[in-house]
Amino acid sequence: MRRFIKNFLELTSDKSFMHVMEVIEVIVAKLLSLLMVIVIFATLGDLAIFIFQKILSPQDASFNKTLFQTFGLFLNVLIALEILENITGYLKKHVLQVELVIVTSLIAIARKIIILDLKVTEGIEIIGLGIAILSLSISYLIIRSSHPK
Repeated sequence: MRRFIKNFLELTSDKSFMHVMEVIEVIVAKLLSLLMVIVIFATLGDLAIFIFQKILSPQDASFNKTLFQTFGLFLNVLIALEILENITGYLKKHVLQVELVIVTSLIAIARKIIILDLKVTEGIEIIGLGIAILSLSISYLIIRSSHPK
């Protein structure tokens, strides 16, 4: 009975609990990596279909709009790749790379600005995007200056 109680107390110790949490984090990160690869290939397929339908066989005269949609789809792929890099970087170092997260956020906002339709966008949304870009840029500058490569 003493051995059972000792084993039970050992299993419920903080060290054992933290080990279980680390194992769960790794499993979740690996699953996220696999799912992100699926998302990347689906996004690439969507981009290829869009290019073949809209650019190689244009049906309307709105090439400018199609071009911005194409850029948006390209940036979707880049964002997905950056997220995958965040996940795999976490698996390698077990640390979330803040610089990479900020860069991914900047790409996402750049995508939003590229596909932004100024005719239907309110001024407050543009101001919000500007503040987000400024904040992320300052954050990136701080991170880069504190951790030079």
